[in-house]
Amino acid sequence: MAVNERAARALKDILKRPGNDTCADCGSPDPEWGSCSLGVFICLTCSGIHRNLQNHAKVKSLRLSRWEDSEVEIMAELGNEVAKSKYEAQVPVYYYKPTHKDCQVLKEQWIRAKYERLEFTVDRKPLVYEEGTRDGTLMKRGRDNGQFLSRRFVLSEREGTLKYFTKFDAKEPKAVIKVDAINASFQPEKIGNPNGLQITYLKDYSTRNIFLYHDSSKEIVDWFNSIRAVQLHYLKVAFPGASEVELKPKLTRNFLKEGYMEKTGPRQTEGFKKRWFTLDHRRLMYFKDPLDAFAKGEVFLGHRDLGYSASSGLPPAIHCNGTWQHGITIVTPDRQFLFTCESEVDQLDWLKHFNEIINTMMSPQEYSMEALFKHKH
Repeated sequence: MAVNERAARALKDILKRPGNDTCADCGSPDPEWGSCSLGVFICLTCSGIHRNLQNHAKVKSLRLSRWEDSEVEIMAELGNEVAKSKYEAQVPVYYYKPTHKDCQVLKEQWIRAKYERLEFTVDRKPLVYEEGTRDGTLMKRGRDNGQFLSRRFVLSEREGTLKYFTKFDAKEPKAVIKVDAINASFQPEKIGNPNGLQITYLKDYSTRNIFLYHDSSKEIVDWFNSIRAVQLHYLKVAFPGASEVELKPKLTRNFLKEGYMEKTGPRQTEGFKKRWFTLDHRRLMYFKDPLDAFAKGEVFLGHRDLGYSASSGLPPAIHCNGTWQHGITIVTPDRQFLFTCESEVDQLDWLKHFNEIINTMMSPQEYSMEALFKHKH
């Protein structure tokens, strides 16, 4: 099919307009696709989702497809900024807007919420995330046997809790989790399900993980955003002077980095053992297995002025007897922690994250967390 040269030139000019240089849905730079139905420029990943939208499925490659003059006119009239002013007119602060780094399920439900369900237009209906309560079943991984079993979950804004029950008609919940202590993050690869969600919370001063999924991607994303909506309600009460924008970073967050490293014990005479590490802001947790309910240990990363540092290599006296040779030394006021990485790339990436944290000033809440951490240990 011959390319319409005039249309191709016009599309190049339209792409230069403000907002059109990133994907309308996930913010990925240099979009190479366009939705002729909606007049937006999108990336390859989001274009695949757009193809399955009801009434809005006409998607074309900016470089490889033949564009009609009438289609180019739609792109010129609309574009990303105009479309956002309509389809994102009223996105609540708590609603998680995925980036290009997020998983497929978050991107898909964000796109469907915008263009199919019209959840964020000016004349939108009340949103399901704001009902104040949610009651339903989710598949939960057993702490000891690793099997996923159906469990009833109840989210309550009035009580500020997320409860789960082992049986649907059980009178007493198996666990009562305070919403202000919850972090939720999508973990499809780790959990082995495209809709896999990890809930992390503090229990008796220890971090507890539960792993969930639902067969419906809409259902699991609805749970995720409902939790965030309840959290925002409680943050407004806890910080009455703060704006919603200031409170937004305190809602659920993605982990900064996860992956395997090897570590030795406090005496530094033991062999290096492979562990799964999760970096959640200032807390570096390590697990025997990525799906463990509890961390085997944690390292708090404070500010450099308080005696914290991270550097490449191991102390001269330490003989690395593991298979991985790329060392990292973290120094805290109490002790030093020694790790090794499989590759230099991995080593440098961990160090970049550690040093960004160590060079960032601590908030009053983080000083409290450090004190709690020292008390616990």
